[in-house]
Amino acid sequence: MEPTGNAAAVTQSVDSPSTSPAHSRRLRRGALGAATALLVCLAAASPALAAGHSTGAPTLRDWGSSSSQGGSGAQSWESPYGSGSSGSFGAGATSQPATAAESAGVVLIDTVLPYQHGQAAGTGMVLTSNGQVLTNYHVVQGSGSIRVTVAQTGQTYQATVVGADPTQDVALIQLAGASGLTTIKPDPDGVDVGSQVTAVGNAGGTGTLTAADGEITGLDSSVTAASEDGTAPETLTGMLETNANVLAGDSGGPLFDAQGEVVGIDTAGSSGGAPDAYAIPIDRALSIAQEIQSGHETSTVRIGPAAFLGVQVSSASSYPGYGDGARGGFATTPGAQVSGVVSGEAAANAGLQTGDVITSLNGRAVSTPDDVSAALVGANPGDNVPMGWTSQDGSQHEAPVTLGASPVA
Repeated sequence: MEPTGNAAAVTQSVDSPSTSPAHSRRLRRGALGAATALLVCLAAASPALAAGHSTGAPTLRDWGSSSSQGGSGAQSWESPYGSGSSGSFGAGATSQPATAAESAGVVLIDTVLPYQHGQAAGTGMVLTSNGQVLTNYHVVQGSGSIRVTVAQTGQTYQATVVGADPTQDVALIQLAGASGLTTIKPDPDGVDVGSQVTAVGNAGGTGTLTAADGEITGLDSSVTAASEDGTAPETLTGMLETNANVLAGDSGGPLFDAQGEVVGIDTAGSSGGAPDAYAIPIDRALSIAQEIQSGHETSTVRIGPAAFLGVQVSSASSYPGYGDGARGGFATTPGAQVSGVVSGEAAANAGLQTGDVITSLNGRAVSTPDDVSAALVGANPGDNVPMGWTSQDGSQHEAPVTLGASPVA
């Protein structure tokens, strides 16, 4: 989520706004779904996000709905879709089916990942009648295909990513062949602490919209996210905080005010204890969408596809035969172990195979899966970068890699 071509992950832990005691919580980002493949579209981040320290507060998870599992263990995937379970992420709070008014301009998003057919689900909001839809970047990150269903009509469309600002977790997608769609009504006035709000989204990835009432509890919350092992932290500031019961799958959905106008994008929420959720203010998200619509790339806003390496990686620990004189023992090899390679993509074309360990990329040493994505920050499709790796037999290799383009995001 940095320079053009990058899709670094915005994983989150939470600090409450200045109006309440500071706290830090675990979060999960990603459309609750399969662990996604680090098909390095440049996204960095493992599925779960953790705060830097524990205070005994409820776990905060990112929103999406889990439908299938593409990987396990410490694997890091290009997209930070979580492997979390579906169900209620807020004790004692309830939600109900969204009304027709609350469903207007809202879509359900289902994605398929290009590795092991992992799936994920989230929500989006229609900005234009011809099918431009606003959502969280993590909902579509690393996707091989995106299918969007209009909640009001049930009509489905294929979609592509127009552009994104991964640092702000905002993406704009385009529905193919859409016309005459109802659009959302953004709030022009803002909200105050205590304002009544309703979070709407594809909770649990069930394919139907639900709504949860609450109120604004903070206006300037900072949400810091990191991968589950505490690496690659990212921070979102100026977030709206609410006690509406946001659930997995709600990511990218609208946070409505009492007048039915959208004040924010549902982004993360608690998985235990009293509901505590966070939304990106709609005016900030729309400003980013307008930059994307204008085709104006910046150090954070990317237009079009991200660079794509095409590997699934995990932490490299101990492997038989590496550096041990082939005596059948185990030795530790620093780097990122390749758990899967996408046929026909950059890594495969360079000769990388499952079981190899990436040790350097784009002039940087690689010690962890996060380093793979970090090394590609600012890279673009078509860039030629050096890559070093260790084969399963312990032999060392280095070769240039021509980065491809992400299938979707």
